[in-house]
Amino acid sequence: MNYPNRNKNLESSSLKSGESGVDRRPLVLAVDDNHDNLELLRQILDLFGCECVGAVDGYTALSAAVDRVPDLIVLDICLPDIDGIELVKRIKQNPKLIHIPIVAVTALAKTEDRDRILQAGCIAYLSKPFNIKDLETILRHHLNYQSLLVEF
Repeated sequence: MNYPNRNKNLESSSLKSGESGVDRRPLVLAVDDNHDNLELLRQILDLFGCECVGAVDGYTALSAAVDRVPDLIVLDICLPDIDGIELVKRIKQNPKLIHIPIVAVTALAKTEDRDRILQAGCIAYLSKPFNIKDLETILRHHLNYQSLLVEF
């Protein structure tokens, strides 16, 4: 069969260098030592159109972030090995990771806890249980990602 416009169509639809055929989903590293909380975060992030990598402790989270640099980190502060504040400091000391926005999602709800967490380098703070709309707002703002619109 003859396809007279075949080459022309292929040329006009070819991708420019550096473009991908599919929009890349933002990668979010979720860190929580409670497996139920981590699974809930994964499901919420998936609904928001994000790809999620999970970690249950600080060392695993740091290793995961170095291996595959995320666009954003959602971090529980109370972890079994190193606490979230120490993890934030280690992330901020790594030139490869320093730019990653970190959102604290924690049961620590005192004003002094919030201030300490933000001073450590987190860009936002949500206390558990958190409002899903608040997380969505933070994600949309810091990921510049408009496809996160989900009705709850």
